[in-house]
Amino acid sequence: MEEQIVYEDNHLLVINKKVGQLVQGDKTGDESLLESIKKFIKKRDGKPGNVFLGLVHRIDRPTSGLVIYAKTSKALSRLTQMVKNREIKKTYWAVVAKEMIPQTLRLIHYLKKNEKNNKAIVYPKATEGAKEAILTYNVIKSLDNYLLLEIDLETGRHHQIRAQLSKTGIPIKGDLKYGAPRSNPDGGINLHARKLEFIHPVTKENIQIIAPVPQNDAIWRACEE
Repeated sequence: MEEQIVYEDNHLLVINKKVGQLVQGDKTGDESLLESIKKFIKKRDGKPGNVFLGLVHRIDRPTSGLVIYAKTSKALSRLTQMVKNREIKKTYWAVVAKEMIPQTLRLIHYLKKNEKNNKAIVYPKATEGAKEAILTYNVIKSLDNYLLLEIDLETGRHHQIRAQLSKTGIPIKGDLKYGAPRSNPDGGINLHARKLEFIHPVTKENIQIIAPVPQNDAIWRACEE
């Protein structure tokens, strides 16, 4: 657990999540990062009572990268409000098949969650019950068979990046749910929450955090070279 902590102070803790890890408990009953980190802090710091830890935002189980947890209720309430106000800048990396696509593109769609199959339905224009989803991608590296996209999120919708890229004809590598031809050996997808930028909720300093990509994936390693 310790090697996954990329930032920590008295108020918050940022984890570089591995593919397959849950950020919080779900119906599978598998232990979540929330519980694992609580146990780790309790043991490391010798805390006699319960450890307070609050989840600020989520990323999908097959995705890797940065997740913020709050260590105090004050930090949790302030960070949650910052997420709502879009004051936390999130940058993702995604690997897609090599296609002839624009070098940079701003995507605007409308997304509605299908609860039955846990999937986002994408509409090209405003539709009842659908929420506006906006992102901008830039192609930042070309590999033999793949492109590396850097993605700036303007909104935070369910499966937003996965659904919007798929709708654009460039599904993320390994993402069978959204149209990739093959799964990855580890069951994950090549989507990585790469960077977070925000004003610290208590100290007010500017925080920038970058997460290394999964080192067990040769294509990810090539992206960082």
